[in-house]
Amino acid sequence: MDTETPHTQRGHSSPGEGAERPRCAFSRVGRQLSWRRAGALGVVCAVFLLLFGNFVVQPFLIPSRSMEPTFGVGDRVLVNKLAYRFGEQPRRGDLVVFDGTGSFVRERPAGHPIGGVLHGAASALGLAEPPDTDFVKRVVGVGGDDVVCCDAGGRVEVNGVPLDESYLYPGDAPSRVPFRIVVPLGTLWVMGDHRSQSRDSRDHLGEPGGGMVPVEKVIGRADWIGWPVSRWGSADGGRG
Repeated sequence: MDTETPHTQRGHSSPGEGAERPRCAFSRVGRQLSWRRAGALGVVCAVFLLLFGNFVVQPFLIPSRSMEPTFGVGDRVLVNKLAYRFGEQPRRGDLVVFDGTGSFVRERPAGHPIGGVLHGAASALGLAEPPDTDFVKRVVGVGGDDVVCCDAGGRVEVNGVPLDESYLYPGDAPSRVPFRIVVPLGTLWVMGDHRSQSRDSRDHLGEPGGGMVPVEKVIGRADWIGWPVSRWGSADGGRG
């Protein structure tokens, strides 16, 4: 008769059961570390994008119809901030983003400092509308140009040469406001492509600065459309 005591008893844990506990603990620690790594990676990516947007290429959300059909409401255009960093100057036909403080806007509106920082970060990533002081327009005249509207054919002339403005919104006149100006050196005369919906240099003729935008206020050149996907590609510069 076999009287040997069974090796396995209900009151004791098997070796396999005892080994599960440290593995579960290690698994929890691993998950925590993974979340921390993911969070840190997210912060690094956000900082990189902010720095990249502030110094190299910045997404710019189009808030109005003033640049149709070149840019539509909701388009994200990519602004090349290096375009004028190394001596190159804005040219006629360039699509420029600029700070209109002192030319299109008398002074920067006051706001909550923290809210301003958050909004600035969101706009730098193309997630929010740009500040009220930032504008996108087309350069029509540069320093020294004689810009007239309109000639006998109803066209804008620059230095006596009529412009072929095929980029204008269909049905729009080049300008319903007659003007003749000589652009001071170091400034730009800018207009929207949707002339009937654009507040531009024409609307500030009687104000200090005469509607001219100082070149030093140009943030960059809008070279590409990044969103929506159906409109990906190079922006139409229409340079003359």
